[in-house]
Amino acid sequence: MSKRIQGIRGMNDILPDQTALWQYIERKVEAVLEQYGYQEIRLPVLESTDLFKRSVGEVTDIVEKEMYTFDDRNGDSVTLRPEGTAGCVRAGEQHGLFYNQQQRLWYRGPMFRYERPQKGRYRQFHQMGVESFGMAGPDIDAELILLSQRLWLALGIAPWATLQLNTIGSSDSRKQFGEALLTYLNAHKSELDPDSQRRLENNPLRILDSKDANTQALLDNGPSLSDFIDDESKVHFEQLCKILDRAGVNYQVNTRLVRGLDYYGKTVFEWVTDKLGAQGTICAGGRYDGLVSHLGGKPTPAVGFAIGLERLVLLVEQLDLGAELKSDNDIYIMPLVPEAMVEASALGELLRSELVGLKVMNHCGGGSVKSQMKKADKSGARWALMIGEEELKQNQVVLKPLRSRAEQKTVAWDEVVTTLKDLNVE
Repeated sequence: MSKRIQGIRGMNDILPDQTALWQYIERKVEAVLEQYGYQEIRLPVLESTDLFKRSVGEVTDIVEKEMYTFDDRNGDSVTLRPEGTAGCVRAGEQHGLFYNQQQRLWYRGPMFRYERPQKGRYRQFHQMGVESFGMAGPDIDAELILLSQRLWLALGIAPWATLQLNTIGSSDSRKQFGEALLTYLNAHKSELDPDSQRRLENNPLRILDSKDANTQALLDNGPSLSDFIDDESKVHFEQLCKILDRAGVNYQVNTRLVRGLDYYGKTVFEWVTDKLGAQGTICAGGRYDGLVSHLGGKPTPAVGFAIGLERLVLLVEQLDLGAELKSDNDIYIMPLVPEAMVEASALGELLRSELVGLKVMNHCGGGSVKSQMKKADKSGARWALMIGEEELKQNQVVLKPLRSRAEQKTVAWDEVVTTLKDLNVE
């Protein structure tokens, strides 16, 4: 016997009994995005490696350790996308979407990072990303935060989602803070956790993200990023907070919140929950005004966020939400004798045409009446429509209730649609 092939570690299958919840969440998100006027853009999963080295930063964990990178047959280095913003910027610049224009875009799809798989974090994971271009003011930052809050309201998870907010200032203010932080931490290097010691050499600002309690205690006595923020960024942040206050948005200002990617500046934010353990961030984003020019375009203000769909699915599952979720069938059509197969198939097509939105499953593959009834019940259908030898002769259909105590009915073929409408099976 041949060896059974297994899926690659960290590349998870989403099985049929799970996809209904995924589709439910995705529809909710899409409806809110449409409400705010955002348009979908579909992007390739494979990009030039240089795109991520130049945008994400060569000394980030993503580029150094986590990217799936290889040479194609022409010897060009290509990478499975580890995040979506860089590809969205590349596409917008390449196709002239940013020239004297404002854009509100969104995308969805798999991302790839080689890291240790755990609940809520996989090597192939899925994101919905939202990006806005050509708008420099705090009003668009606020719009994205308000949009994301409306997503949580639509999904019913708002009470368990907390907004953390910060400003990380201009590149010059971050540089000045980075130098002060480096001087301070170098004097305490031996007290840092191993991961922070490594970051000290190439990306000291990421140490602010450390989950190590000793490192965080050490940072308490060090320089604060808020002391180095430039005046323009301060005004931008104050105006953003005023808009959020007026809208009644609850938030926490977290002065240690930074983003792990080099292209961010000014506003950064995260939505977090305490219901998912260590993987508590369900949405993260911020402003990245310098990225378009960094990748060869003209200076273009931009801000965006990404939602981790796996974590969102886990949260909705854990909170037992999704009451509107409906994956069962409405009708299960059973040809009780082989001769009824043709009419059963025709009946299914008639119902799908006349009762649009009805979930109709035809029994296929033959079998006894008992085995067909078991499959009808398993399908979750509310009604079984049966065509036996006698019904075939009389041009009739039997309607049998599967989820109620209603009476079984035998109706003429041309009365099936009307009868189902009267029974509210739509």
